[in-house]
Amino acid sequence: MLSDAGSQQFAADIAERLRQGEVPAFAQPAAATDWRLVISAQDRGPDIVPSYTVLNPQGQSQGAVQGKPIAIAAWAAAEPGTLKQAAFDAAPGISSLLTRIETGLMQADPNSLYNRQAKVAVPDVTGAPGDGNATLTKQMRSKLAALGSQVQPGQAGADFIVQGQVKMVPIAGDQQRVEIQWIITSAKGREGGRVVQLNDVRAGTLDHYWGDVAMVVAQEASGGVNEVIRRQTGHEPVEPAAGQIQPGSQQPAATSKQ
Repeated sequence: MLSDAGSQQFAADIAERLRQGEVPAFAQPAAATDWRLVISAQDRGPDIVPSYTVLNPQGQSQGAVQGKPIAIAAWAAAEPGTLKQAAFDAAPGISSLLTRIETGLMQADPNSLYNRQAKVAVPDVTGAPGDGNATLTKQMRSKLAALGSQVQPGQAGADFIVQGQVKMVPIAGDQQRVEIQWIITSAKGREGGRVVQLNDVRAGTLDHYWGDVAMVVAQEASGGVNEVIRRQTGHEPVEPAAGQIQPGSQQPAATSKQ
């Protein structure tokens, strides 16, 4: 019941919402190697129920999800607000379906990350005063290796890159806020998640030596980093776990004080 213009707009809205959720979706004709999302709608009395089916490059259905019912009159009018809301409602279900499909494919592939250790590179941490960069880098490499990742010094051939960034911010009361981010990206540069730590310390405490502080920081952060990696390899649910945040979020994942 959508016009051609309405159909094109709805496809664009769906693609935009999926991209906001880190799914590389585009409203355009599919190439021979592309996966496709086929959108249809069923007339169910006073409502229209959208349906979203994922096809592999061979045109075989890999699964489908249904959207929320929409009043027929509102759907047929194809008002921008109605279509955007329908896309907003549908995107989480479509993303979860894609994740389940990807996990199934990885489980069936003996060479996939689901069936082997992830190769993880931890470049030198940046931004820390004193010996913080070197000490934090060493500790994170050690903790991730203990959790099962195959940690390597260089990025060549790595499946994931874990980059640590430190920022020291002066605050009241002769204190400093230590802001540490661990950013996890894939080999293709796609961000998979972040672990964020905030610690308040007496000003100057970490100007020279980090010592046990670096060990505690890495111990706390490595669990969250490992969960991001496991989620990306299909071993964990897609929902964010404790100690991590989704790409784009500004909320701290963990807060502690010393």
